[in-house]
Amino acid sequence: MNQYIEETKKGLVHTYNRFPVVFEKGEGVYLYDTDGKKYLDFAAGIAVCGLGYGNQELNQVLKDQIDRLTHTSNLYYNTTCGEAAKALRRITGMDRVFFTNSGTEAVEGALKSARKYAFKKKTGRYEFIAMENSFHGRSIGAVSVTGSEAYRTPFEPMLPGVKFAKFNDLDSVKEQITDKTCAIILEPLQGEGGINQASQEFMEGIRKLCDEEGILMICDEIQCGMGRTGSMFAWQSYGVKPDIMAMAKAIGSGLPVGAFAMTEETAGYSLEPGDHGSTYGGNPLACAAVAKTVEIFERENIAEHVQRIGAYLAEKLDGLVAESDVAAERRGTGLIQGIRLTKPAGGAISRALEEGLVVISARDNVIRLVPPLIIEEEHVDEMIDILRRVLRDVEEC
Repeated sequence: MNQYIEETKKGLVHTYNRFPVVFEKGEGVYLYDTDGKKYLDFAAGIAVCGLGYGNQELNQVLKDQIDRLTHTSNLYYNTTCGEAAKALRRITGMDRVFFTNSGTEAVEGALKSARKYAFKKKTGRYEFIAMENSFHGRSIGAVSVTGSEAYRTPFEPMLPGVKFAKFNDLDSVKEQITDKTCAIILEPLQGEGGINQASQEFMEGIRKLCDEEGILMICDEIQCGMGRTGSMFAWQSYGVKPDIMAMAKAIGSGLPVGAFAMTEETAGYSLEPGDHGSTYGGNPLACAAVAKTVEIFERENIAEHVQRIGAYLAEKLDGLVAESDVAAERRGTGLIQGIRLTKPAGGAISRALEEGLVVISARDNVIRLVPPLIIEEEHVDEMIDILRRVLRDVEEC
């Protein structure tokens, strides 16, 4: 394992501080490294592997598609793109879909769509309002609307016309609105930002402001979407529908695929031929993964399962917080939850990995729990037992 790590490090640009483990295979909700050690996975590839590992139905669809066709470009139709778009339209309630390769690209498309909407309507609008502590991706456009100076400063100047408001503070948003505002972008639940959940009042208030001011509402559902909060997409639990939404991660169950979708009215005044494109976006393999993933989610009632297991997870985490001096607060809902610590979370995360538990951080002091959506109560119990030992060790340090 160490030899592989050292050889790999020599050939890669050092942009990731990887943990010293090489994963070789996965089964269900467990990962195995090259030494055969077993790990309970409560990270799911950063909220990607909603169906866990080794789902035979999904694997067979992908194997069959590889044997048929993997790429044609968007100069032509293929047999799975329309099927995947239909599936996403059904579960999102949106009308038009554009496929990308990642969440960052989905955000880029959403931003371009909003500006084109304003351009075609001849409103003169071009500004965006984003939220503090948000995270929308690493490209220049996506990082421009990411609410963290640490992500933006090394790459300035950023995309012009971006303002930041306080999350869950409607007055703060109102203060940023001008006659140049074309869209407000937000995550209904901030993942990277610390597991911060939007209030009902805030979501409804944003929608009302957008309707009154002629502004588009963009929801970034890349991490909190696809069943993770207990609704297929987080905005659905609020009853507040955006004009444009971005999605990725779990929609492809591990394959690199994203999408942005919009209402028919928005699409009618937005992107046209030549405005946007992607060589690989919507390729047959990725779309086969999306269509099958949606089918399994709907048939197996994954969102309802998340509601039940998420409630159990919250109960157990609340108990853990109550008994721990280093755990200050539980945050989140469904299967996107976290524990805010009174000290940096890095030590606890490394210690958990040693104990065979994969968890990740959100901000500096939050342990983020985003497991495969197929976990059961027994897996929650196993995680709690390990995390309890880890937090005791952290308290003593």
